[in-house]
Parts: sequence; structure tokens; C-alpha cells
Amino acid sequence: MAHSEILLLKPVENLGSEGDQVKVRAGYARNYLLPRKYAAPLTTANRRQIEALKKRRAEREAHELQGAQELAKKLEKASIAFAVKTGEGGKMFGAITAADLHAKLVEAGIDLDKRKIHLHTPVKTLGKHEVKIRLHSEVAVELAFDVVSENPIEVAEEPAPEAKKSEKKAGRRRVSSEKVEKKEEAAE
Repeated sequence: MAHSEILLLKPVENLGSEGDQVKVRAGYARNYLLPRKYAAPLTTANRRQIEALKKRRAEREAHELQGAQELAKKLEKASIAFAVKTGEGGKMFGAITAADLHAKLVEAGIDLDKRKIHLHTPVKTLGKHEVKIRLHSEVAVELAFDVVSENPIEVAEEPAPEAKKSEKKAGRRRVSSEKVEKKEEAAE
């Protein structure tokens, strides 16, 4: 397979950032990167652009880091609580997902990409929980949130085991007596 060396003009996920010289398959470069102006062929004239691209990259990364740190400060001050419907014994109906967390954060005035919220499994229990929010490669925040019941938790009381047995026996007697009556009617 043919490979070609190219110069990235814009950041490309899983490949590199602007100013990087990368070696990719010729078809990927020819059909995707070059037409979309993500990259340029590596020539002597383009090599001079590398310094300008690296400078622009450093400025962009510094700006992103500063924005992530400011957002982290906002997230540390935020307090989030979910009121959910519960059934017997405090069992939740449904679950809290990353999309629900994102909606609450937007409601609280904190705008961030929901893909940055790393909630591995949906929350299905009441109580205090934490979720990791990765804002930047160098900035991550642990956000604590509460899940509370919106209605009072009712604990169902189990009848004593002896009472269950007597109820079952009484039910059997009724059924058997009904069968006897039906048989007598059918015989007549």
C-alpha cells in the first residue's frame, strides 16, 4: 500500500494537530484530508508554514486550557439534585443518564459538550453520586450530585410466614369446595 507524508493544517482526531507531519495512506489523504483542507502535501514551500502553524496551535491550546479551567471552577461551585419517582422500598423508576446530567448543567447555566461527561453506567439508586467530567486533556472535574425521591419512601411490610401459609390453605379450601359444588351440579 502506498503512503504519503502530509502536513496537517487543522486538528484531526486520532491523527494529529496542526503543524504535525504525518504519514497516512494515499487514498485517505487524496480523498478525505486534502479536499477538506485538513492537510496539504509536504513540500519544501509547505515546510516553511510549519512554524506559523505551531504558533497558532500553541495559542489555541492555551486558550482551550484557560477556558477549561474557568469552566472547572464553575462546575466545582455547582450543586445538582435530581428528584425522581420511586416505588416500594425507594426503588427508582428509570435511571439518571449523562444526557440528564447535561440537561441539568445547561439549566444551571453551564454549557459544555455532553460527550465530556463520563458516566459509565446509568445511576439507578438514590443517594449521593459522582461523575467525572473531562474538560481538557489536563483538566478533569469530579461533579457530585444527589438523587432524591420526590415522594415519601414507603416500606412494604411483609406478613409473617405463618400468616402466608394459612392464607394459601384457605385459598385451596375455597377452590376445592367450588370444584365439589360444580361436580354435584353437573351430576344432577
